[in-house]
Amino acid sequence: MGIYTKKGDKGKTSLYDGTRVKKYSLRVETYGSIDELNSQISVAQKFCKDPKNIELLDTIQNNLFIVAGELANEDAANFYKNSKSIGADDTKLLENVIDEYTAKLPVLHEFILPGRSVAGAHLHLCRSVCRRAERLVDHLNDETTIRPDVLKYVNRLSDFLYILARDEDYVDQLEGLVDKILETYKKEVN
Repeated sequence: MGIYTKKGDKGKTSLYDGTRVKKYSLRVETYGSIDELNSQISVAQKFCKDPKNIELLDTIQNNLFIVAGELANEDAANFYKNSKSIGADDTKLLENVIDEYTAKLPVLHEFILPGRSVAGAHLHLCRSVCRRAERLVDHLNDETTIRPDVLKYVNRLSDFLYILARDEDYVDQLEGLVDKILETYKKEVN
């Protein structure tokens, strides 16, 4: 398959089902934002230190391909002939991680700046891209019907990215403390 087709040279693109639409259509903007989020998650993942978070982000990236595929199709049923769908179990995974991490992280009593670590900063950027994508999914839902499972998943995903950012900041902070303790110990031993 070639990289360029020249089919979009006149400002139109094909949806998954072959329907031609303007490149600035709400549907294209919506699944394009999901694609942008997926790319940003890939960047954030490269800075994560917690192996569990790295693995979770792999799962999220695969799920976002499915979300984008559904959104890139005027007839979602046609898409699901060749793909699985995002469902309640996918959203439940996000909720379980949010609950688990909320229980282990220090309680917050104020708003926080977005990201104290590089991974945390990138994950907060993912969260804000996710919020934009969520607004677009909701807008598209006003024009056509988006499955409620997709709406819930994208909504919960921004909360998930927030808690992962906090976790990566916490991991980074703990590593910094361990480094300081080791440095102090080495000075005392020498």
